[in-house]
Amino acid sequence: MALTQIDHVSEDEEMQECIDSCLECAQACEWCADECADEGEEMAECLRLCRDVADLVSLHARFMARNSGYSSDVAAITADACEECADECEQHDAEHCQVCADVLRDCAETCRNMASA
Repeated sequence: MALTQIDHVSEDEEMQECIDSCLECAQACEWCADECADEGEEMAECLRLCRDVADLVSLHARFMARNSGYSSDVAAITADACEECADECEQHDAEHCQVCADVLRDCAETCRNMASA
C-alpha cells in the first residue's frame, strides 16, 4: 500500500507538509546532536534539546499518520520544543546548529498550524 493511499493524509496538504517537516526535523536534530556530542560540555544543552525534539517530531509524525485524537496536543508541545531548540541552536556558530535552527523554525510553524487546525 502506497503512503499516498492513506486518505486522511493524502487529502490534507497541511498534514502532509507537517509530516514531511517533522521527518526532516528529526534528521537535522539527530545530525546536530551527534555533532554536538563531539564538541564538549558547552554543547550539552543543544545536544539534549535536539534529542528531545527528534523524539517529539517523530512521535508527532506517527500520531498524524494514525490520525490520533492527541495529534493537535502533541503538535503544540512539539512546536514549543522546536522553538526552544532553535533558540539554543542559534546561539552557536557551528554550521550544523545553524542548519538545524532553520529546519526547527520551519517545523515549529507547520506544527503550530496543525495545533490550531
